[in-house]
Amino acid sequence: MPANRIDAAITPDQHARAQAALTALTDALPFLIDLADGERTAMVKFGEMNRSFVVKALAIAEAHPEILPSGFSLPEFAADVALVEDLYPVRHQLETLFRKLDDTYFAAGSEAYAAALLVYQYAKLHNLSTGALEGSLDDLGRRFARKTRKAAPTP
Repeated sequence: MPANRIDAAITPDQHARAQAALTALTDALPFLIDLADGERTAMVKFGEMNRSFVVKALAIAEAHPEILPSGFSLPEFAADVALVEDLYPVRHQLETLFRKLDDTYFAAGSEAYAAALLVYQYAKLHNLSTGALEGSLDDLGRRFARKTRKAAPTP
């Protein structure tokens, strides 16, 4: 049996509390948006290294508004920077939580899959002597079935 890194179960109460917390978080941040597939790729990239650049640029813009063209909205820029700064700690906490959730999900899934592979091997051995698991093995074996490539039509 593979190493057991995670030994836990979610109780109905824990599940309900987690769902309620996620709902409360969604309700607390009603302005969150969902970008379409192409929108994110069309936008200027923003990451951790650009965050301090943005804050410094705002400081320059506020100290020297005369350098900005009349169509540039300093209040809108300041509001965007404020939102980034306000969301940063929430995002960091969520990233940390998601990383733990993802690691736990991965470890539990890996352990379950490794155990399932052992069950499959034991079932194949048992089936050799009894033939009693043929249908079940066929079903499990589909996981490993190779897809056949269609031959290219000859011109």
